[in-house]
Amino acid sequence: MASKILIADDDDLVRNAVQQILIMFDYDVVAVQSGREVLDQINDDFDVIVLDINMPDMDGFETLDGLNRKKIDIPVIFLTGAGSMDYAVKAINLGAYDFMTKPIEDIEFFHVKIKRAIEKRNFVRHEKNYRLNLEKEVREKTKELAERNVLLEQYGHQLENAAVEVMTSLQTALEEKDEYTAGHTRRVTDYAMLLGEKLGLSREDMVVLRRASQFHDIGKLVIDLSCIQKPGKLTTDEWELIKKHPTVGANIIQPFTFIDRERNIILHHHERLDGNGYPEGIGGDELDTLTRIVTVADSYDAMTSRRNYRRNLSPVEAVAELRRCAGTQFDPDLVEVFCHAVLTEPPH
Repeated sequence: MASKILIADDDDLVRNAVQQILIMFDYDVVAVQSGREVLDQINDDFDVIVLDINMPDMDGFETLDGLNRKKIDIPVIFLTGAGSMDYAVKAINLGAYDFMTKPIEDIEFFHVKIKRAIEKRNFVRHEKNYRLNLEKEVREKTKELAERNVLLEQYGHQLENAAVEVMTSLQTALEEKDEYTAGHTRRVTDYAMLLGEKLGLSREDMVVLRRASQFHDIGKLVIDLSCIQKPGKLTTDEWELIKKHPTVGANIIQPFTFIDRERNIILHHHERLDGNGYPEGIGGDELDTLTRIVTVADSYDAMTSRRNYRRNLSPVEAVAELRRCAGTQFDPDLVEVFCHAVLTEPPH
């Protein structure tokens, strides 16, 4: 397909002569008499614009300025009889591709300039198309990735829900295994959520707190609990066996990376503020707020629940015991909030 060239010159003889030269080189040529006609007829089909400078109404410089405002990126070659250096400099500053004087004495040289201008136009057009195609591809890929991310997120939620359901089943099996711990998990969860609400925890923290409370004793599932059911005090070996359940529980849920925070709480729910707890003997700032909440809730329910080796405490007695151990075993601030809440509006 022949390259398309737009010529503007108010001199009929010159315009026709340039047009014939370009047609001789097999170009598709459109010739007009003024710069205003150039602005009216220009479109993306043209490859080169040849402009005379001295034209009435709108000269070549004004025409190029108009093309620039319309963001036309077609190479412009100025062709003028006034071949001064000032004109050339002004043309180049306006963004003209080249500058030639007329009459055209070297036709081949003129043709070379036209061909180079067409090459630039083709390069610019190719670059523009490449950019547009790239942007389109990026948009499509972004959309595709977004759709995949939605599917992955949905799949991830399904896996999370399945994992939680499995662990819930295990927890139910644990409570059926020991009549004395039946209902313990539900009550600890209720107590922990009550305290979390009173503290104004975020929604995310409340989700973590609920899961950690539900599975805090899951490690007991693989431990022989027959020793708990016997009357009397536990032996040293039996006590050491029981103390393993936080570590065992943390190991059980370790493969589920989406509950890392819950795992940390499960591992540390028998630690103490003074560092004399188990299994790692950490305390103070090493225990986060959610772990401290579960510790209080778990201890309160253990004290108020019936055991075959001791009588259960009343709520008032258990609150007194929590307050007695505040500062050593429990967080004092959390204890006060919990004690007030559990005595005035206990969970049902």
